[in-house]
Amino acid sequence: MTSLPDQVSRDIVVIGGCGHVGLPLALAFADRGARVGIYDVSEAAVATVNSGRLPFAEPGADEVLHRVLGAGRLEASADPAIVASAENVVVVIGTPVDEHLNPKQTAITKALGGCAEFLRDGQLLVLRSTVFPGVTALVEKMMARLGRQVEVAFCPERIAEGKAMTELFELPQIVSSRTPAGAKRASALFGRLTSKLVVMSPEEAELAKLFTNVWRYIKFATANQLYMMANEQGLDFDRIRRGLAEDYPRAADMPAAGFAAGPCLFKDTMQLAAFNHNNFPLGHAAMAVNEGLPLYVVHRLEERFDLASMTVGILGMAFKGGSDDIRSSLSYKLKRILEFKADAVLCTDPYVTVDPGLLPLDEVLSRSDLLVVGAPHPEYRGLAVDKPAADIWDVLGDGVRI
Repeated sequence: MTSLPDQVSRDIVVIGGCGHVGLPLALAFADRGARVGIYDVSEAAVATVNSGRLPFAEPGADEVLHRVLGAGRLEASADPAIVASAENVVVVIGTPVDEHLNPKQTAITKALGGCAEFLRDGQLLVLRSTVFPGVTALVEKMMARLGRQVEVAFCPERIAEGKAMTELFELPQIVSSRTPAGAKRASALFGRLTSKLVVMSPEEAELAKLFTNVWRYIKFATANQLYMMANEQGLDFDRIRRGLAEDYPRAADMPAAGFAAGPCLFKDTMQLAAFNHNNFPLGHAAMAVNEGLPLYVVHRLEERFDLASMTVGILGMAFKGGSDDIRSSLSYKLKRILEFKADAVLCTDPYVTVDPGLLPLDEVLSRSDLLVVGAPHPEYRGLAVDKPAADIWDVLGDGVRI
């Protein structure tokens, strides 16, 4: 491997490093003593990070950000030239599906194209985003075509949003590379964070990441289908679930019912389906169940109430409880359906800051005739309300759920 140039001044640069995945990773490395740079195209997010503030909520990250900025171990930049300063370059770029539910396989190569001139011989290039199977090989070919002598590794993230600052250090890290040298360097890099490393081939690691998210998505769909079955019979699914799982380990992993959304689970299920020539009936069935749950809720409400004459309040617009992230949130799908069916729809969320249409909780409670819990935020647990409420999550007080 060609040696690195003299201008290398950082251990790591994270491309896309101001996002929900990239920033906690950058902070974790910096807190373990690494000299870390962040490259992000969002100048606003870069300015926010450099000022000592987080662009989003992530428990435990605020104090780490202040600590590593104060120690001079972290700097964010919107200038791609910062990439040249690193020994290791970690790519954290979103890999969306298009309007036809097909994955955009070239998202990462296009992002790398924007800073390719700053990639240097001797660097380790780590892909960390979820990728369509074969993208690691595509990046390897891209580097060869550009004449860059770099090792390419795929080391997927598997953290849960809101738990990044603990799980980055506690969970095993999957490491893969085409060459022994690449695997050794990637292992040394992530060995700064966790002592448990799982070495795979790039193709194995690509599928391992997709399988992880698809497995969770299918489990949520199973719970949601069972919830609908119980609900149709006037029975309490959560009471049944708790009872059958009590001291019974084979049922301990049955999740509660609720909206299964966010930026990864649906998308990765569709990526796996596309990879298998759209021959994934189990994944498509899971999508139909999970994406159909808001429609089911509204249908059940229509059977009991005159929605056209009612104001409906949605409690929680984030994609999951305790989060400020609204990406792919099914609460917004619920809102669109209710706006067509109800007289008015009011929304509130204690965490979300990017939706100017949100109202305070007290106002939504006072003005609404009917409530729907969209996200099970801890602030709603045991909340005393005197109006009917659709509460899939079972977070409200007794006597109000429908």
